[in-house]
Amino acid sequence: MKSKVNLWETHSSTVLSITLVLFLLGMCLLVEYHSYRITHDMQERITLKVDLEPEITDEMASLLKLQIEAMPEVKHIDYISKEKAAEIFSEDLNDDFVSFIGYNPLYPSMMVNLKVNYLPEVRQEGRSESIADFTSKVSSMEYVTGVTYQETVVNELNDVFYKITWFLIIFMALLILVSILLISSTIRIALYAQRETIRTMQLVGAKSGFIARPFIGRSIWFGLLGGLIAIAILAIAIGAVNQSFSGLNLLDSSHLFWYVGIAVVILLLGILLSYLSTLFAVSRHLRHTIR
Repeated sequence: MKSKVNLWETHSSTVLSITLVLFLLGMCLLVEYHSYRITHDMQERITLKVDLEPEITDEMASLLKLQIEAMPEVKHIDYISKEKAAEIFSEDLNDDFVSFIGYNPLYPSMMVNLKVNYLPEVRQEGRSESIADFTSKVSSMEYVTGVTYQETVVNELNDVFYKITWFLIIFMALLILVSILLISSTIRIALYAQRETIRTMQLVGAKSGFIARPFIGRSIWFGLLGGLIAIAILAIAIGAVNQSFSGLNLLDSSHLFWYVGIAVVILLLGILLSYLSTLFAVSRHLRHTIR
């Protein structure tokens, strides 16, 4: 009489269910990762306009630029002189407005991009700087008349990112719960099919750990196999999406570290979910048969 249950032959659907759940979880992690990158890239492209007094010279502007550039929250800064501003404006209008009105009414300015860690709601722990702090400090500098930026755009980007994050967290939690219930149900079916064998083993004195060992050991391998298949499907999906939408640059080398991290998480989740589901189902079944 067999003391081990061949789950592979009777319940190969276990591997399929694990694979599908892990694939969906992997897709959620990829969406979260790329939404994080896109949102932060867009946030760092938000430009703050530092308006300067019209009488400032290029030498004074260069010194002011160095002073602002030295601030830890500044990522990039460009100085636009009155002449450069007029040139840009003329190109946009497709007309030489300076010659038409007889003088240049534009003021010099500096265009500043901040590091994403200093933007509202995405600051690192312990940091007190924000856009408001930056504008206050810069506005108090000599030759600066004011600082303006699109505050609504910053807030909307933050709102979109956090809504996506919370949606994915809730969705992944539901997936994990469903996967545990699904795998547990599959294991219970296998246990029920072998109930006579399990009962006989109990009657001859076999311990619960000995009876459960083949189920748990096999489930770990199934979790690992399901994770590997899910990773392979995800890799194919990434390649297909990148080929269809080359502008996304999904295969850029900068993503490699995070892709490997997601793959490791998927493997660990596959093993853990399969182990916990099987342990729960086996323990419950053995408690009832002992009675």
